[in-house]
Amino acid sequence: MTVAAQLFSLPSLTLAAAAESFLAIRLFPNYYGTQSHLATVATILLINYAFGLVFWTLLYPILFSPLRRIPGPRAYLSAAHRALIIKGRPSGDLFLDLAKQYPDQDMITLNVLRDQICIMNPRLLADLLVHNCYDFAKPKRISSFLRHILGDGLIIVEGDQHKFLRKSSTPAFHFRHIKELYPMMWASGEVLAKALNQDITTNGSSVIELSTWASKVTLDIIGIAGLGRKFDAVEKKKDPLAGIYEALLEPTREKLVFAMLSLALGLPFVRLIPWKMNDLFSYLTGSLNDICRPMIQEKRVAITEKEDDHSDILSLLIKSNNFSDEALKDQLLTFLAAGHETTASALTWACYLLTKNPTIQQKLREEVTKALPEDIGNIPAVDLAGILEQLPYLNGIMHETLRLYPTVPMTMRQALCDTRICDQFIPKGTDIIVSIWYINRSPKIWGPDAAEFLPERWITDGKPNTNGGAASNYDFLTFLHGPRSCIGQGFAKAEMRCLLAVMVRSFSWTLAMDDALVMPRGVITIKPENGMHLKLTPLEDKT
Repeated sequence: MTVAAQLFSLPSLTLAAAAESFLAIRLFPNYYGTQSHLATVATILLINYAFGLVFWTLLYPILFSPLRRIPGPRAYLSAAHRALIIKGRPSGDLFLDLAKQYPDQDMITLNVLRDQICIMNPRLLADLLVHNCYDFAKPKRISSFLRHILGDGLIIVEGDQHKFLRKSSTPAFHFRHIKELYPMMWASGEVLAKALNQDITTNGSSVIELSTWASKVTLDIIGIAGLGRKFDAVEKKKDPLAGIYEALLEPTREKLVFAMLSLALGLPFVRLIPWKMNDLFSYLTGSLNDICRPMIQEKRVAITEKEDDHSDILSLLIKSNNFSDEALKDQLLTFLAAGHETTASALTWACYLLTKNPTIQQKLREEVTKALPEDIGNIPAVDLAGILEQLPYLNGIMHETLRLYPTVPMTMRQALCDTRICDQFIPKGTDIIVSIWYINRSPKIWGPDAAEFLPERWITDGKPNTNGGAASNYDFLTFLHGPRSCIGQGFAKAEMRCLLAVMVRSFSWTLAMDDALVMPRGVITIKPENGMHLKLTPLEDKT
């Protein structure tokens, strides 16, 4: 930070005002009587703060900021904030617009204060996500909001605490352990298919709202894999935990405004507003804590008294003896939220894309049907993981969906110290924006057909590839990279392979709503704003 910036910081201005007041009273004792001392101090404070306001809003961005030469819009409400409330189009498209407005720029500034930088060239992300990863953290106003939903788990904590949690949690996500979960994930998918058939029969309508069902089945899966506990959310149709997450993450206009204000100004400020959303948010997040704590106690008893040999995530964390009950609760909140809502979103968008591409839907159906025996549930020797991980269209559709509809379309970091990204000096306190939506859809990176659904990108010589033809790992950012990449990405992909394969074996489907109403929105993850209504045709009923 420049010397001028330090001089005009709030502590410096306050200290200077105190010194100025003391000098004024001592030098002009006849002018400042005892009764006017307080007014003198208040006046000088206001004058200093006014100078500070002028400096930070006018002089610093134009004359002193080390970021002043980076081009970008002089907006009072940046694209990072407008993305939460934009209507009529996907919020990530704001960054595609900026890329056209400021072509061939590695970085652009987003606001008039020049304290928000958006990375436009993914080659610069190595410094942010890997080399200088711990020089950056989520801004406190964001982490304090997310902490109520995710706890102090892997997604929230920083520095040494994050390194410890990452190291302690990694064994639970080993690829061999995930391969063992495929039969359970497949069975959960078949339970979903059966429940959808029953729903169609009971209601006399083949139209279903998929995103709700997807959230229930992924909650069932993370319940077994994460806690060794059966929620049976699909079969019960209503589950308290599923209901809380649905209420928290439902992308209503009021929730989006609440989230935007909390992320932009901080939750403590928003709590001062007399607004029913504050009470609702407190009730829902408090309910999550109340549900999670007994689960941990029950699991401890099962392990110590009943010789529970489950290898679920919670059991592995308890057996490691590295976590207190409060730390386990935070980890549990993270895995429950991130482990079910993300894949539910991805499955929903995959099914939507397949309504727009019926030929690809049929190709996938033929591929899955050919690769798997009809009565797979009764053939335990089948290597589900080995088969599904090698299916070109299944994996191509999964990766292309994750590219076009990244579950978390934008992430933000704040510089904890003076640092650098490539050759650019980044002063402490600067917000760094990464639009995953923009990078995943950039025509400069993915070509003129970047916005098109082309699973073939992910197929080479009839086999799945892992880069989609992109030149760098940083061109596909859905799971980020480096120490803060998604620890559960292997789990999420396994889950999506199983659920999508079961769906395409059980049904064909078309869109049962106006395509113009399908709009990605979300508080944390992107979900269809108006739901995802599909018309299902059970395959056994087709002639």
